[in-house]
Amino acid sequence: MGFLLAGGKSSRMGRNTDKAFLDFGGQTLLDRALTVMGAVCNNVTIVGDPEKFAKYGSTKYGSATYGSSECRSVVADIFSGCGPLAGIHAALVHSPAELNLMLAVDMPFVSSELLAFLFAAAEDENNRAIITVPRTGKGFQPLCAVYRRDFALAAEQALRAGKYKIDAAFSSVPVRVIAEAELEAAGFSEQSFFNVNTPQDRMAAERRSC
Repeated sequence: MGFLLAGGKSSRMGRNTDKAFLDFGGQTLLDRALTVMGAVCNNVTIVGDPEKFAKYGSTKYGSATYGSSECRSVVADIFSGCGPLAGIHAALVHSPAELNLMLAVDMPFVSSELLAFLFAAAEDENNRAIITVPRTGKGFQPLCAVYRRDFALAAEQALRAGKYKIDAAFSSVPVRVIAEAELEAAGFSEQSFFNVNTPQDRMAAERRSC
């Protein structure tokens, strides 16, 4: 199952600018991410403000189709205002699936091939880790990773303790790290995880996509 993390405030992008609805290559970042996830997930749920994303859920407007997938619902953070860890926690609490792909809405270079690669690593019969996460020269990439539902407990404990850094919660559970060399051998680069936080990032991403 896939969860698209779209609950950020986009504060670094500028006044009244929501990253999820920024145009990138003729699509909003939100629609692009839903399409990419829809190629590998049977169901994609948005984690964010239910009112803002109401038309993408099934409760009021009907489900929207992305590839072979449907975006059936929108779920809100249980721990509001606590960052991406709260989004991951809410996703896992609501999920009926054992393996759950998390993707931030602001990562325009993530491909369906990369997501399929992560899922395959998580599904490997020898992998008993709670989290399967890539790590590049810039560190862990927890917003493009696969989580088992059991991580919800560790996430909740961290949130209740006021510890909102995702990586810090990794120390309490088994983690399968996909190192940069393994990513490169599979044809993926650090650029895949580039995220758009500022207007400068947006311009850099547009240049890279040309």
